[in-house]
Amino acid sequence: MLHIAILLGKLVSWASKTFGLGAGATWPGEIALRLNPTILSSLACNLKKGVILVAGTNGKTTTSKMIQIILEQNGLSVVHNSSGANLDNGIVSALIGKSNADWGVFEVDENTLPSVISVLSFRPKSRNPEKKQWIPDQVRDDKRTIIVLLNIFRDQLDRYGEVDVIAQKWEKALRGSKATIIANADDPLIAHLGLFAKATFFGINDKTKFFTTMEHATDSTFCLNCGSRLKYEGIYFSHLGIWECTKCREKRPKPNISDGKSPLPGLYNLYNTLAAMSVAKILGIKADLAGFHPAFGRQEEVGNVKIFLSKNPAGFNQSLRTVLELGAKNLLFVLNDRIPDGRDVSWIWDVDFEMIPKDVSVRVSGDRVYDLALRLKYAGIKADIYENLEDALSGPLYVLPTYSAMLEVRKILKGRKIL
Repeated sequence: MLHIAILLGKLVSWASKTFGLGAGATWPGEIALRLNPTILSSLACNLKKGVILVAGTNGKTTTSKMIQIILEQNGLSVVHNSSGANLDNGIVSALIGKSNADWGVFEVDENTLPSVISVLSFRPKSRNPEKKQWIPDQVRDDKRTIIVLLNIFRDQLDRYGEVDVIAQKWEKALRGSKATIIANADDPLIAHLGLFAKATFFGINDKTKFFTTMEHATDSTFCLNCGSRLKYEGIYFSHLGIWECTKCREKRPKPNISDGKSPLPGLYNLYNTLAAMSVAKILGIKADLAGFHPAFGRQEEVGNVKIFLSKNPAGFNQSLRTVLELGAKNLLFVLNDRIPDGRDVSWIWDVDFEMIPKDVSVRVSGDRVYDLALRLKYAGIKADIYENLEDALSGPLYVLPTYSAMLEVRKILKGRKIL
C-alpha cells in the first residue's frame, strides 16, 4: 500500500503541474495519507540525517527557506515544503518527491505541530520481538529532530484560540520529545517552553531598537509559569522584548545567539535570521545569507509591486512599519476572510494604521474591503476602495495582503498559482 500511495501521489503532482491546476503541494500528500495514514513516518525514515521543524505564527516560511539555503551551501541535500503548505499533507507532498535527502526542513502549522512532533521525533532503533523486524516508525539513533520555535501571536482566533491555548498544546507535545529545541528568548511564551526543554535560545540584545510604548497588538504580557503580569526593560514589538516576572522570577533567558545581520529589512526578519543561524551553529556549519532572496509573498517583488504578507495584528504592524521605513508612498491593503485567513477580521482594529503619514496614498480591496475602509476612516485615513483587486494593482505599489489575498495578488501578477 505504501508504494501505491507514493505512486498515486506522484501522479497527482504531475497532473497538477502539467495541467496548470497548481504546484502539487497539497493534494498528492492528501491522497497518499488517505491511502496510507502512516506514510509520513515511513517517508521520513528515508531522510539520512533527520528533520528540522520550524513553527511559529510569523516567519515560518522565511526562516525555513533560510535554513534550506544554509544547508545546501554546505553541500547537504534538502527536501522542503517551499510552497508554504504546512499541514501534514503538505509535508507528505514534499517528501513524495524527494524522501532520500540528507535533511527534511519543514515549516509546520501551529495546530499541526504536536501531531507532527509525535510522528517525526526520531527515536533510537528497537526491535519488535514478536515480528523480529524493525518497527517502521522508529528510526536510527544517528538521526535527529530539531524544532525551531519562533513566536506565538494572536492569529485566526476562530481556528486557533488565544495564544496561551497554542502554548499549552506545544508544551504538552514537547514534554515527551527528545528533540533539540531552538527557542526565541524574547517571546515569554516561547522562552517558557524552551526553559523546561533545555533549549538553545536566540534573541536581540540591541537596546537601541526598543520602543517606549506597547503596540495595540500585544498578545502575551503575563507569565505562563505563574500568571502574573510581566515587567519589561524594553519591547522590540508586540510582546517581544527583555522581560521578567516579578513574582516567580522567571525571566528572559540569555540568548546563545544575538548577533547577526538580516538580509531583509524589518526587525522581524532579524529574528528569522537569528533562528536560522542558531540551526547552523548547532550543526557546526557556516551560515552565509548575504545573497538571500525572500520567499513568495514575503517582501517579494513582482515588477514594480512589492508584496508583504500581513495576516495578523503583530505581523501587519511590522510590515507596515517596514514599508514606511523603506519610503513607501502608495499602499494597497487587501483583506479576505477565507479559511486560510480566518473568518474573524476584528483583528484589524488592533493594527496601528494611525502611523501612516498623511502624504501616503492608500488603497483597499478584498472580500472585506468595506470593513477595512471603515477601520481606516476611524484612523483618519481616506482610502480609495477597489472592489476589483486587479484594478488596484497598478504600481509602483507596496501591497499588504492577508494569506489568500496574497495568493490572488500573485496569480494576477504572475499568471499562475503557487498551491
